[in-house]
Amino acid sequence: MSRTDSRDQIIIRTSIIGILANIFLAAFKAGVGVLSNSIAIILDAVNNLSDALSSVITIIGTKLAGRAPDKKHPLGYGRIEYISAVIISVIVLYAGVTSLTESVQKILHPETPDYSTLTLVIVAAGVVVKILLGRYVKATGEKVDSDSLIASGSDAMNDSIISASTLVAAIIYLLTHLSLEAWLGAIISLVIVKSGVEMLRDTISQILGERIDKDVSIAVKQLVSSFPEVNGAYDLFLHTYGPEKTIGSVHIEIPDTMTAYEIDTLERRIQREVYDKLGIILAGISIYSVNSLDPEIARIKDHVNELVFAHPGVLQTHGFYVHTKDKIMTMDVVLDFAQKNGQEVYRSIVKELQEAYPDYNVQITLDADVSD
Repeated sequence: MSRTDSRDQIIIRTSIIGILANIFLAAFKAGVGVLSNSIAIILDAVNNLSDALSSVITIIGTKLAGRAPDKKHPLGYGRIEYISAVIISVIVLYAGVTSLTESVQKILHPETPDYSTLTLVIVAAGVVVKILLGRYVKATGEKVDSDSLIASGSDAMNDSIISASTLVAAIIYLLTHLSLEAWLGAIISLVIVKSGVEMLRDTISQILGERIDKDVSIAVKQLVSSFPEVNGAYDLFLHTYGPEKTIGSVHIEIPDTMTAYEIDTLERRIQREVYDKLGIILAGISIYSVNSLDPEIARIKDHVNELVFAHPGVLQTHGFYVHTKDKIMTMDVVLDFAQKNGQEVYRSIVKELQEAYPDYNVQITLDADVSD
């Protein structure tokens, strides 16, 4: 059994458990809500049904995402999991808006609830089940890196709070005969809407492409830089095609005395090591050559860095090389995204270096702060 097959089976099994639990809770809560004339409990039952539907979509998304790569999609269908997470978010949002509409109608046209001991017992049991289910589903989602399961687990934890609120409202009514049903239903609906919006926002952010996780970025760069021939690793880009497939590229600084054969051998070793230890495919490794024979160039580099880092917003320089024969000085400068006048800073740096080294053609590439 492959790693992907094992992961898919865990997601599907967890989702099936969620479906059965939510259908069971929805059936009991719906019956209790109708018998007790409680809009809050009925809305809680509807929310359980939406959770069951979310689990069904998670299963479908997992199955589709597990399809083998083909000519049209050579990197596979893993990103379908992001789409299924969006659909789940929309379902949660729809359930919240629908519940809010129903609650407002009950506020305008109130009805008196009729609670019993059985009602309270069932609602209390629902709270316990939802807490246990939410923790289990979310923990499993984090373990197998499934956004859909994490979203479902978080939603279940929110549901436990909703159910607990319903229980509190019932107790208040039994003690004071003050009915908070419709108002509580409205609050529950707003919580559901908020949850849906946050889930949708987070998933869309992932689809747009987020900054590489700091720990992952540092781990990759440290591993690449651990090779004796590598002076530094920069410009790391990683793209995910589902939780099980990450592909990227990186720049490395190496001595300008290395032969094509030596560079090729080094790149293959780096690619194999990064994949074996981190599960990341480095599809491209570009090189910056470093002046390794002229000590005077090292002094020039130190002076250039001193001048460059005096400018606001400069985070890093790399790829410095002096072509002594052609009189060309090249380097990359990384600016902070917070630096709003980046082009102005860039032009100032070029001008200052050109004045400091008039015999050279100064060529600077402005880089973005894409990874830690």
